[in-house]
Amino acid sequence: MQLWLEVIINIAFSYIASVGFALTINVPHRALNLSGISGVIGWMVYWVAARAGMGRMLSNLMGAFIIGILGLMFARIKKCPVTVFNIPALVPLVPGVPAYQAVRALVNGQTMEAETAILRVGIVTCAIALGILLSTMFIEMFYRSKRFYRKRHNRL
Repeated sequence: MQLWLEVIINIAFSYIASVGFALTINVPHRALNLSGISGVIGWMVYWVAARAGMGRMLSNLMGAFIIGILGLMFARIKKCPVTVFNIPALVPLVPGVPAYQAVRALVNGQTMEAETAILRVGIVTCAIALGILLSTMFIEMFYRSKRFYRKRHNRL
């Protein structure tokens, strides 16, 4: 498959997944498009990092980090809670296939395969949570340092 076609398919389906989930959880209509855009950008960061050979954990961490930063920015722009943008945007990053494989392996009695799949799900989930945490901490540090230097500049 050609690269440009693969990029278009990834953009289209990540947008549909993000906006579809946003509609399911009753996100306000004024925030639907931005939650879809956040999902697309997060998924494309993940996809590019995975194609560059960075591994599943680092790719998910980078995608979630970008989604967290975009969610905080969009929340300020639209005056909505951050979760309105973060939760739907994280849907494309959720490890659904390994979770399904883990459950299927458990049902079939294949404990070694189930353990491996559960470990993959746990690693990806922790990477996503860490990405959101780091983005929140990064933005908080940015605004605090901005406020500190503004106060310092006003004193002088």
